[in-house]
Amino acid sequence: MSVTDPATEPALRAMIVPVTPIEQNCTIIWCTKTKKGAVIDPGGDLPRIKAAVAQAGIAIEKILLTHGHIDHAGEAKPLAEELGVEIEGPHEDDRFWLARLGEDGRNWGIRGVPFEPNRWLVDGDTVTVGELTLDVYHTPGHTAGHVIFHHAPSKFAQVGDVLFQGSVGRTDLPQGNHKMLINSIVTKLWPLGSDTAFIPGHGKPSTFAHERQWNMFVSDEALEA
Repeated sequence: MSVTDPATEPALRAMIVPVTPIEQNCTIIWCTKTKKGAVIDPGGDLPRIKAAVAQAGIAIEKILLTHGHIDHAGEAKPLAEELGVEIEGPHEDDRFWLARLGEDGRNWGIRGVPFEPNRWLVDGDTVTVGELTLDVYHTPGHTAGHVIFHHAPSKFAQVGDVLFQGSVGRTDLPQGNHKMLINSIVTKLWPLGSDTAFIPGHGKPSTFAHERQWNMFVSDEALEA
């Protein structure tokens, strides 16, 4: 039997639950002191998400959304209703995407339930999870209302579809803007520190340091070219 030393237990833990046929990284984060958590971007596969929550032994107190695309937000409302919790995020500029979740769900073969969150988020806001406080940054480009969540003490960020390991978010969908996306990465993400580890909306986690060195779109070398 192993015993966790409270003195060495990190304040925040995170778990990735891939959901939908698009393999979106639904992320469960929780405060290790209180065992209270949040589900970030529950785009679908609710039984899988609830099983992961039960296995972790935590109590979900809210849902957080980075943006309104179907694979990230499609089943946010049903999950909120099942758990009796509220939805916070994204920025109100993604009202366009949340309103069309039903239509997009039919197009993608994914359940999509339109809704408005209990709280829209803006740049400079904070959200709480247990005793944790995460900073909110408005990072438009992939969508107009995209936000990311950053926990400075843990050097951790959930960045949705802004930045990936080796790539960046697509900007060819309605309200996408590549120049704005790159600006969000450079002015909002990089100042958080190269030692920040992040979970993206798809693919493997990485660090800002790794992307600044190797990412063909936003490495320091690529941006200087």
